[in-house]
Amino acid sequence: MNIVFLDADTMGKDVDLEPIAKLGNLKLYAHTRPDEVIERSKPAEVLITNKVVLNAEIMAQLPNLKLICVAATGMNNIDLDHAKAHNVLVKNAINYSTQSVAQHTFTMLFALIGNIHWHDNFVKSGLYTQCPQFTKLEKPYFEIAGKTWGIIGMGNIGRRVAEIASIFGAKVIYSSVSGTPRTEAYPAVSLEELLKTSDIVSIHSPLNEHTKNLINAERIALLKNNAVLVNVGRGGIVDEQALAKAIDNNRILGACVDVFEKEPILENNPLLHVVNKDKLILTPHTAWASREARRKLIDIIAENIASTSF
Repeated sequence: MNIVFLDADTMGKDVDLEPIAKLGNLKLYAHTRPDEVIERSKPAEVLITNKVVLNAEIMAQLPNLKLICVAATGMNNIDLDHAKAHNVLVKNAINYSTQSVAQHTFTMLFALIGNIHWHDNFVKSGLYTQCPQFTKLEKPYFEIAGKTWGIIGMGNIGRRVAEIASIFGAKVIYSSVSGTPRTEAYPAVSLEELLKTSDIVSIHSPLNEHTKNLINAERIALLKNNAVLVNVGRGGIVDEQALAKAIDNNRILGACVDVFEKEPILENNPLLHVVNKDKLILTPHTAWASREARRKLIDIIAENIASTSF
C-alpha cells in the first residue's frame, strides 16, 4: 500500500511516524505547493494531509486514491462531495488536542492578564535591583475567581476549558452558535448576552457558515471595557481589523490570538501593527500541538488507515 504524506513537517521533527510507516510504503514530503499536489499524489492509495487542499479537480486525476486521512479535525480543505461520489473515504482526527488547546488557552490568558512579559523584563533588565521596595505594582492583574467566563463553542475543547475555569472559581456561561439544543453543565445564553456580560470570552468553534466573521466590529463593541477575548478556534471567526482597532482604542482590556484568517500570518495583518502591543498575545497556531497531542494524532491516523478495508 502506497501512503503519501503531503505536509509531514506539520507534525514536527520530534514525533515518530513509525505507527504509519509500518502500514505500507510511506513517502513523506515536508511541504507541498498547489502545483506539486497531483504529481506527488498519483501513486497514493492513501493520502495524508493537514492543510494541503484536495479539491475535485485534483482528486479526479488520482485514480489510485482510496482513502484521505486528514491530520486535523477540520476537513474544509477536502471536497467531501467529490470524495463521496467517487468512493474515496475521508477520515479525520477527533479529540486529540483537547488538553493541549485547553492548556494553551490558559497559558495565553495568564501571560496577558498577569503582564508576565513586562514583569519578567523588569527583573531581568536590572530595574528591580533599583526598586525602593520589595514589590512592583505598576502592572496589576486580576483573579479569574468570581469573573464570568463566556465560551463560544461548547465542544470537547470548550467543555474542558469550562471545567478548568470553574476550578479557578469563574462563573461559566456559553453560547451555541449553531442554535442546536444541547444539555450542558453550564447555562446557555444568547451570543449578545455572553459578549455583554463576560469578563473573559474564549472561542473554540470551527470555521463554518455559522461562525464566519462572527465576532465583527458590531459584536466587539458589545464587550466590556475590561474584557479579554481569546481565539483558539479558527481565523476568520474574528474580524482582525476590528479587533486591532478595539485594542488600540482601549476598547477592551486585551486579546489572545492563536489562529489567523491567513496562515502563516500576512505581513499586513493589522494585529501585527497594533500600538498597544502589551494588550495582545499572539502565537503561531500552536495551541493544538503539544508533543502528546501530536503523538496521539499520529496514532489516530495510523488507526484510520489500519481500520480501512482496501
